[in-house]
Amino acid sequence: MKGLELSRQFYEAWGKPMIMEQFSEYVPFIAAGVAGEGSDCFGYDDEISRDHDFEAGFCLWIPDRLERELEFKLSRAYGKLPEEFMGVKRAPASFGAGNRRGVILTGDFYRRFTGRPGLPESLMEWLYTPEYSLACAVNGAVFQEADEEFCRVRKELQKGYPEDVRRKKMAARVIFMAQAGQYNLGRCLKRGERGAAALCLTEFVQNALSLLFLLNGKYMPYYKWSFRAARELSAEMEQAGRLTEKLTFLVTEGLCSDEAEKRARETVEEICRELLDELRAQELTNGPWDYLEPHAYEIMERIQDGEIRNLHVMEG
Repeated sequence: MKGLELSRQFYEAWGKPMIMEQFSEYVPFIAAGVAGEGSDCFGYDDEISRDHDFEAGFCLWIPDRLERELEFKLSRAYGKLPEEFMGVKRAPASFGAGNRRGVILTGDFYRRFTGRPGLPESLMEWLYTPEYSLACAVNGAVFQEADEEFCRVRKELQKGYPEDVRRKKMAARVIFMAQAGQYNLGRCLKRGERGAAALCLTEFVQNALSLLFLLNGKYMPYYKWSFRAARELSAEMEQAGRLTEKLTFLVTEGLCSDEAEKRARETVEEICRELLDELRAQELTNGPWDYLEPHAYEIMERIQDGEIRNLHVMEG
């Protein structure tokens, strides 16, 4: 059983009755679910990932304004729930900030991922908040919603980056792809610098993956889950699965032989063409160039906010 389902069943069997019986007047203000760090929050947990941080537990998010009134009492009640559920132990929760499960103040939860007790407050804050961190803030599942700040912020974050920030990030990804994959890869191979060529491919793949998520209005998760999450994008973007397989080839077999090197350079161009088709389809650029770099500057020109538009093309 996946961790999310285990947590849901634990909440339904023990958490929800506890809240209804002991904290009925606070029900509208308590959100329950699982989100944050950990493979189980993304639904990627398996036997391998159960060696650490895997538990039968759930989060109870409460408004900051109820900290003195509710946090300690609810934490104590959570601590009295069964220490094991369906053969999986529940980690003991400590009182205060830092918990991954148990009672968590809404502000503490979002501050961990956005640096703020809620949404980023400016476009610049949005721009420099890491994608993987925002992915953690909106993953998992909410078993019981509440008419309070936690669910409001979550729903806003799930909409993705503000459009000007999305465009700025895409411009940066596009120019890095151009430089690493279309320009420097070939030069490094001609010099016999396979190590440097491997770094070019890594740089190209990381930026292409990020661009793939940005084109879908999603946040790319932590690097070890990026390929798995990218394959799941095919529901929104038909070519996502095909592109992910090509990117996988580049980092696993791209330089293993002379023939592979030739194919790697061809694959880079294929990926650039497919992503460029999507950029054009979303009316982010319409230039005729095959080389990606001028498209980065065209994307920049379509940014409305002056401060964001005037940043260096590689920033973000």
